[in-house]
Amino acid sequence: MLVHMARLRKLPQEKRSSTVLAGTAAAEAAEAARASDAAVTTAEPESPEHPAPAPAEDPHGAAFFDCDNTIVQGAAIFYLGRGLYKRKFFSHRELLRFAWQQAYFRLHGAEHAGHMADAKESALSIVQGHRVEDLERICEEIFEEYIAEKIWPGTRALVRMHLEAGQRVWLVTAAPQEAARVIAARLGMTGALGTVAEALGGIYTGRLVGETLHGPAKAEAVKALAAREGLDLSHCAAYSDSANDIPMLSMVGHPYVINPDAELRRHAREQGWRVRDFRTGRKAARIGIPAAVGIGAAAGGTAAAVALHRNRQR
Repeated sequence: MLVHMARLRKLPQEKRSSTVLAGTAAAEAAEAARASDAAVTTAEPESPEHPAPAPAEDPHGAAFFDCDNTIVQGAAIFYLGRGLYKRKFFSHRELLRFAWQQAYFRLHGAEHAGHMADAKESALSIVQGHRVEDLERICEEIFEEYIAEKIWPGTRALVRMHLEAGQRVWLVTAAPQEAARVIAARLGMTGALGTVAEALGGIYTGRLVGETLHGPAKAEAVKALAAREGLDLSHCAAYSDSANDIPMLSMVGHPYVINPDAELRRHAREQGWRVRDFRTGRKAARIGIPAAVGIGAAAGGTAAAVALHRNRQR
């Protein structure tokens, strides 16, 4: 943990400021969205299809899940690009670039820095001048069209286990916050931390608040949210597939690795982190809910029972 947080502190001041700004903006947007959703839930009858998350019974614990290749097979921003192309937001040539980047990600199981930067620039230029409420509606449609069938069942089960244990569960992703909120809501998660695009008067300006929520910026977002929510990070868990998320994984007490790229797999082996690969079926260390989840809380009973049952079957 010290090594990777030291790397974060050694970032150039300008880059550091942009990273902190992105993380803080993501945390503020996530809390604002949560408050808005709570107000709507209070004012309107609960939908049986999308029930509101149960109140957390573990006040200091939470789980943070990366999105791309951890929860979703592939990259959410590329599915977003495909859906926006279908709605004539951009050209066929740009669609081919999105498709190539997605194919690279699926084949190599790793993010390419150039592709991420290109996707960011493309997304900003595409949404500039459009209304925020329009993109929010489109993200709902794109989830049903492309993303719903791409959710890893194993990761979905882990999300559910944390929720049943009374913990808050957050999605943390470089995808736009509008898309992140939809994915989190459909999985019953507490909320989402995503990249914040600047908007004035409900219209996108084509600029980001800070930078893309990627790598160190995710760690900053988690830290900012933990401070706001009164979380104890040593009591929290985090899940990711990418070495880019080592800063986030290193700052929690219970880091877990899902479908890892080669670098993260090596790092996990060195650190003794638990690994689960849903892509191949090969055996890996079993992932259970951190023991701290159940401390003093009956809410941990369901997760504990599942873990105990599995241990007996070994």
